Amino acid sequence: MAAIEHTPDFPPKTPPPPKRPVQPPRPTTGLQGTARAGMRLSNRRSANWSFEAAPWAAGKAAAHVLKQLHTWGYREADQAAADLTAALVGHAVAGGGRRVSVHLADQDHQAVIVALSHQPGPAAGDTTVLPGLSGLGAVSCGTDTAEDGRRVWAVLDLR
Repeated sequence: MAAIEHTPDFPPKTPPPPKRPVQPPRPTTGLQGTARAGMRLSNRRSANWSFEAAPWAAGKAAAHVLKQLHTWGYREADQAAADLTAALVGHAVAGGGRRVSVHLADQDHQAVIVALSHQPGPAAGDTTVLPGLSGLGAVSCGTDTAEDGRRVWAVLDLR
């Protein structure tokens, strides 16, 4: 007998469309392979300024930081705050980039001063800046590098 090909009289039944669109997979929440979290200062007073990366930025930033510290009632550590701010901003300017951001926050009679250079990659003098900051009166200091730029910071005791 010869095989007879049989074609159905109706199309095959297709499943109904989903009621909700299919959700893409959720991103992984692990910290490995993710970018550094941005700087976060919460539950304290803070201020920030942005400057052109030029030699005059260190003096201008020091003046802004001193004015803000005086507004908050701190007048004891004027010279140390000015010197520390000028050193932080000077290091950020020397590292390259087009602008420098300065961030200031206080808590428990201590101030943290941060200079962000917005230039990725390590700076040439990253290893020599920390002893200099400690010599200017910093209680604690450090540097940090990520895709969004280099950050150098110091904590100053305001008592």
